[in-house]
Amino acid sequence: MTLPSAHDVALAAERRSAGRLLLAHPLLTSDGPHADLFPLIRRHADWLTKRFQQVLGYRLLVDTSYARLFKAGLGAGAGHRLERSSGTAFTPRTYACLALALSVLVTAPEQLLLSQLVADIKAAAADAGVEWEDTGRTAQKRTLAAALRQLVDWGVLTETEGSVTAVEQDDSGEALISVDREIARAVVSGPLAQSRNGTDLVRRAADPGFGGARTYVRRMLVETPVVYLDELTDAERDWLRTRQRREAQAFSELLGLETEIRAEGAALVDPEDELSDLHLPGSGTLAQAALLLLERLVEQLRPEDAGHPATGGRLVVGVAIPDGLVEEVLAELVAAYGHRSNWKRALVDDPPALRASVVDLLIRMRLVARDGSLRSAGQGLPEGYDEAVPEGRAVTDVAGARGSGSASASASGLILLAGAARYATHVTVRTSPGSTPEADGQQELPL
Repeated sequence: MTLPSAHDVALAAERRSAGRLLLAHPLLTSDGPHADLFPLIRRHADWLTKRFQQVLGYRLLVDTSYARLFKAGLGAGAGHRLERSSGTAFTPRTYACLALALSVLVTAPEQLLLSQLVADIKAAAADAGVEWEDTGRTAQKRTLAAALRQLVDWGVLTETEGSVTAVEQDDSGEALISVDREIARAVVSGPLAQSRNGTDLVRRAADPGFGGARTYVRRMLVETPVVYLDELTDAERDWLRTRQRREAQAFSELLGLETEIRAEGAALVDPEDELSDLHLPGSGTLAQAALLLLERLVEQLRPEDAGHPATGGRLVVGVAIPDGLVEEVLAELVAAYGHRSNWKRALVDDPPALRASVVDLLIRMRLVARDGSLRSAGQGLPEGYDEAVPEGRAVTDVAGARGSGSASASASGLILLAGAARYATHVTVRTSPGSTPEADGQQELPL
């Protein structure tokens, strides 16, 4: 066996670093926050372009001043939301302001006054039939400022003199703005020209193309914290179960990610803990409360040993959370830790808000799901995708694996998913009889 040379090792490390950077920041500029690594992307542009296309069906455009990885999306309800600097999620109106601003900026002059940009955006809103000030003048200004600030962060706008936040001031607020039209045109990655409306754009953007189930599952693995078998079509489950070991090498080579395989599904793990936009464990009130809540839910709801699917056992992907249990546990946690751990007062004094925020985080982490949220075969994908998927028996019987819609589903409407077991105070690893975990590849980390 010939060992790789030092040059080969260094080359692979550079390519992984560039690939990881693009995955985490799909739009990069030569003078932006990651300017020191931009030459690395240009140096390996050809290799990165080919590998992203082969593995994920993503198009990569590398220019002299920017690089754009055009991700494809996963369909309706599967996007990663934008947030303000405060952590507040963008509202539909903020996204509307962002889209209207981009529609103006793709043909804007290289420099213009902030007041002129605002006037052009209002005109675009009128042309699109968007009511501009129905939420109140102050709220509308803040919304527009958040959208413009995002465009500054992306490098579409540069604050030459003054700041875009001047839009929140009285009418006398002004600034001189520089525009990069090329980057503005590269922001939207979906097929705009072929789409009839926003819903159609999201559906078409998720089209896996000729890659079919293979490409779609790869995208799910890379873009979501964990993929569960019961949310995949038969064709997707078939492909994942027969290819998961070989796929691990591709993800390791391109992105330095490790593949963790369980009976319930699979996940890509980042040893460096850099690529996720969500962190658990993490700092802050929400992350701490969510972690403590998970530990107690797993301890109380862990199902009895259902056996292993390979020997006819029942696969358990999720269990129903009884009505009121989340509220009860959070109240205990606030009493025990809320004040001495300096948790955020606004959440400690508002139990419904704390519950909503914690549940939202756990759903985004794919550790909890709303009852009935299971993705049906091909949901959110282009017309014809389902018809192209050959019918076949699933490798694992996943009927009722999540308990969604069953008589046992609770009034809370929440399902605790198998991935939550990673955060238990103790775990038990089961394998199919007569095999080792390494050979079997079907390890189960039970709830």
